[in-house]
This record gives sequence, C-alpha cells and structure tokens, in this order.
Amino acid sequence: MSSEKRQASYWLRSIRGLRMRLAATYVILFALALLGLGFVFHRSVTGILNQQNERILDEEWRAMKAYLRFQRGELMWTYDPEDADEAYAVDRLRRVILLTDENGNVLELSNGYSALGGESMPQIRTVLRTHEPVSVIRHDARGDAYLVRMGVMRDQDRGFFVAIGLPIAETQRIPDRLLSGYLLSVPVMLLVIVVAGWYMAGRALRPLHQVAETARAVAGGNLSLRIPTRGSGDELDVLISAFNRMLERLELNFQQIRQFSVDASHELRTPITIIRGQLEVALYTAETTEQFREAIMTALLDVERMGQIVKSLLLLEQAESGQVVLRKSPLDITAASEELVSQFLVAYDEKDIALTVVADGPCWVEADRVQFDRLLSNLLSNALKYTHAGGHVEVILRREEDAVHLTVSDDGQGIPAANLPHIFERFYRVRETTPDADRGIGLGLAFVAWIARAHGGRVEVTSEPGHGSQFLVILPGRPQSGIPGPEPEHDTSLIP
Repeated sequence: MSSEKRQASYWLRSIRGLRMRLAATYVILFALALLGLGFVFHRSVTGILNQQNERILDEEWRAMKAYLRFQRGELMWTYDPEDADEAYAVDRLRRVILLTDENGNVLELSNGYSALGGESMPQIRTVLRTHEPVSVIRHDARGDAYLVRMGVMRDQDRGFFVAIGLPIAETQRIPDRLLSGYLLSVPVMLLVIVVAGWYMAGRALRPLHQVAETARAVAGGNLSLRIPTRGSGDELDVLISAFNRMLERLELNFQQIRQFSVDASHELRTPITIIRGQLEVALYTAETTEQFREAIMTALLDVERMGQIVKSLLLLEQAESGQVVLRKSPLDITAASEELVSQFLVAYDEKDIALTVVADGPCWVEADRVQFDRLLSNLLSNALKYTHAGGHVEVILRREEDAVHLTVSDDGQGIPAANLPHIFERFYRVRETTPDADRGIGLGLAFVAWIARAHGGRVEVTSEPGHGSQFLVILPGRPQSGIPGPEPEHDTSLIP
C-alpha cells in the first residue's frame, strides 16, 4: 500500500473513529447551547431596554403634565423661560408632541410628531373615552421607531388629547448589535471547543486504548496483563474491572487447560508405554494362545486404568470450571458418615484395621449428598491405603458454633513435612511412602479440596511420619431446627 493510500486510510479511520464522534458531539452541543444562549440574551436585553424606555416615557409624561396647565380654560405651557433647565426640559418635551381639543382641532403639532403622520380622528376619540394613557409604537418615514404615549387632560367638562413620543430607534439597535457581535465570536469559541473537545475525548478514550492494547497482547498469548483502574468509579472503571475479571477467568481457564494437557500426557504416557511394551513382547516372543491371552489381559487392565484416569481428570476439570452444579439440601453428616463407614467395614476388616465413628449428635449442613460421599470416601480410601494392619482409623464429627468439623484420623505411616503443601495438587503422590501396588492416580485429595471449597468450607491436614495423619474438613453449619428435606440418591461410582 502506498503512503498516500495509508494516509487516506488513516484519516478515514480518524473521521469514523469514536474520538472524532465525541469531539463532534461536544461541538454540536456547545454550538446549540451558544446559539440558544445568544438568542435568550438578545430577548433579555430587548426586554430590559423596553422596560427602560417605558420608565423614561413615564417620567416624560409626568413632566409634561407638570408643565402643561389650564389657564382661563386653555391648556398652556407654564415655565420660566429664564430658567435654562426648565426651558430645556420643555423644549425636549415639545420635540415630539401633539395637542388637540376634544373635536380633533390641533392646538400644537411638532415637526417630530408630524413625521409620524399625526393621529386620526377615530384614534383621538378612542383615547378621549378612556381614562388611562395608551402606549403604541409609531414609525417615521425613515422607519425609525418611536414609543408614543397618548392620554387625556381634563378641565371641568373639557378634554384635551395629548400625545408625546420618545425615539427608541437607537435603543432597539443595541440588542441587534450585541447579537451580531456575539454571533461573530461564536466561531472563535467553537474553534476553542473543538481543540478542547478533541483533547478531552482523547483523555476519556485513553483507557479504551489501553483495553485495546491489552486485548492485542492477550491475542498474542500474554494473559497476565491487567489494566489499572483510575479510581473514579465511572463507566470506564466498571469496564476496566470487568475486562480484568475476564482476563483472570481466561488466564485461569488456560492454566487449567494447560494443566490438564500436562497432567493427561504425564499420567497417560506410562500406561501407554507399558501397553505398547507388553503387546510388542507378546507379538515377538509369545508362542502359545495362553501367552497372547495373558498379554492382552494385562493390556486391558492398563487400558481400564487409563480410562479411570481420563474419567476422573475430566470430572475434576468440570468441577473446577463450574460445570458441576451442587444440589444442596439439609444433610445430617453424622448419619451420612455412619452409613458410608458401614460400606468400608469389610475392606478395613480384611486389612485388620479398626474403623469407628465418634460424634456428639446430629451435625446438619447444607450439602450435596453425592459430593459429600465422594469427599469422605476419598479420605477413608487414603486412610486405608496408608494405615498398617492392626491400626485404627477414626471419623470424628462435632459442632463448633456456626461450623461443623469432620476429622478423619489414622495412626498410619504419616506424611513428611516437605510433602504436606502439595498433597491436594492433582496427581501428586508421596512416592517414598507409597508401595507401587497401592498407588492411586493422585486425584482423590484434589477432589476433597474442591468439594470442601464448593460447600464454602476448607480442608486442613496435620501429619507426622510414623504417627499418622489427621484430615480436618470444616463446613458451614446449619441450625438444628427444621425438618430436613429429602436427600438425593448417592452414587460413589466416580470416586477416584
């Protein structure tokens, strides 16, 4: 692509971009606001000036009535010609004035009022019939406006029509001049607003650019990036927080997928190698049907173990990713533990290990019966595996304020301190203390930890080599009152 095309494409993207639209929105809104403000200002100034003209005309009207007085039945100007102020005031009043009698005969008509065209007889008679002065707008031949006040002055039975005018043309031009100057300054203000709007839009969109850059980095495989919030609590902070939470979930999911791949390849590599070796040996060395059958049976056992590994691994992945929905109901784990322990008695008797339950009464929790059975079964299976003949395994249940404690204690071989932080990890096994024949797939305690967390609890372990281990499961308790609901049928067929 040529530089001209790239530049044209850049400007096209800029014009269509959100920053340009925000800046344009700022300008349009401010332009409308400025124009509206200008016209409101124009109307306000016009109203103020009109009121001022009315006040001036009121003062002129009162002054005229002070100088026009009745003498011998005639209306005459009474003032001291030697007094410059009075002479000026009367001269000013007589510049735009009309005096007539009640028959419309003109007594005094100034040149200024004559330019307004005078008054018709019907208009004079209408004013003479009223008691209050009337104000009207008149225009001269040049179009200049005058505010005219018309009224009546009476002497006994006689009435005289009086009208004086106030030139308001210059006053009326003031709002228009102000509006013109204001409108001429609007483009300058809009230019300033364009620059400010462009800058403000850029600052407002900066977090969105950070989100976009982070998204590009995430697309490149870096899920550890996070965008710092601004602390303003606005919509952008909400967006950034939601984006960061999404990244956390994605990172966790990718870690789980990666861990699943590593775990599956690690655990399946050995059985596949063994199966292949057994079948190759049978292919090249077996001479009888029994030898082939024996090799196939051994391979089938390893295939079954592989299937159990995959099945357990998939179930744990579904559980940790939230795909397994708990069906909680009120559960007395004392009764549930006693029932499950009775199913393990035969296996414990065969190994000459004592298995007992110690409880101080019913212990109610909100739990999924299937998952609780899986948790306790895994702990009992572990205890059976690591306890020597003649040993003792004890299941202890007790209530502690708002929690229930379930402890599975054995006096077996114990766990070295270096291994304790890792025993709840998937596929982790204490190899130096586990005979190969008794080795599990290393997912039992990972299930125990997940089930405890899913019920709002936790699991703890204390152990000492040669003195046994104690696994403590702490679950949120439930009030003893109330009738427990029906318990779902439980199935331990997926217990690893």
